[in-house]
Amino acid sequence: MSRTIEFRDALREAMSDEMRDDPRVFLIGEEVAEYDGAYKVSRGMLDEFGPKRIIDAPISETGFAGLGIGAAMMGLRPIVEFMSWSFSLVAADQILNNAPKMLYMSGGQLQVPIVFRGNDGAGGQLGSTHSWCVESLYANVPGLKIVIPSDPYDAKGLLTAAIRDPDPVFCLESERMLSMTGEVPEEAYALPIGKAIVRREGADCTLVSFGRPVHFCMEAAEQLAKEGIECEVIDGRSIKPLDIETIVTSVRKTNCCVVVDQSWSFASVGSEVAAEVHRHCFDDLDNHVHRVHSDDVPAPYAHNLEAEMLPNPRKICEAVRSATYNA
Repeated sequence: MSRTIEFRDALREAMSDEMRDDPRVFLIGEEVAEYDGAYKVSRGMLDEFGPKRIIDAPISETGFAGLGIGAAMMGLRPIVEFMSWSFSLVAADQILNNAPKMLYMSGGQLQVPIVFRGNDGAGGQLGSTHSWCVESLYANVPGLKIVIPSDPYDAKGLLTAAIRDPDPVFCLESERMLSMTGEVPEEAYALPIGKAIVRREGADCTLVSFGRPVHFCMEAAEQLAKEGIECEVIDGRSIKPLDIETIVTSVRKTNCCVVVDQSWSFASVGSEVAAEVHRHCFDDLDNHVHRVHSDDVPAPYAHNLEAEMLPNPRKICEAVRSATYNA
């Protein structure tokens, strides 16, 4: 049975459901317990699960990320919350040099079933150092998985799958979507990691995106439909592994592709998607793959400048028109 709940509530349900079913699961992070979470994602969990499983950590991402990895190596299933993925940069040695490599370096003896989750990307006038989109940085590392939900249904299903997964999984959430509402089943469910979904059918151009920019793509597709251009919108759901098959199937139908990625353009997830589409669909494309990224500048603080820096429906429409009219 489904009901309408917020994105943050869907995340909490995923964590709570798994904690009820598996005593090895615990949550650690800054302000997750006594304060009910900086963004109220963990609201009420301390009352239900107690301070041994909902753990307030010091302001030291290096410390509590390493603690979580050690706990995972010893058989527990930690969920480590970064208040912002921008803050994960100080724990890069733990989350990139230790967690993803331990299974390989131990000859298969030590698994690290850990989830790192938190807010990714521009959160709304948080300034340059609090607005990192880390997917391009982190997707380059073998041994980990990355999911990026775009609505409450996916938030619960992908986080559930992440908690159950035997490998390190990064769940990239958007602070700007935490209050978004959507229909979410009451019962526990998991969505497959590495499987994209078609959000809108279309025959003229394929739009590929992940997370919050999926909604910009949907807005652009509505506008372009009034001009007679029907876009197919692909929500990747997972960045690593990447479901290139679903993307290729769509591009072979539309013969046109625009990739929308909130990361900066150089060496980005969008670059990889474009390269894969060119490799698999070279003879099917009527034009080269066009890309829409955040502008190559640090995130501004001013609201209007931040909105202009990010991918937005206007930029997407311009890219689609260029890709289709100049074919």
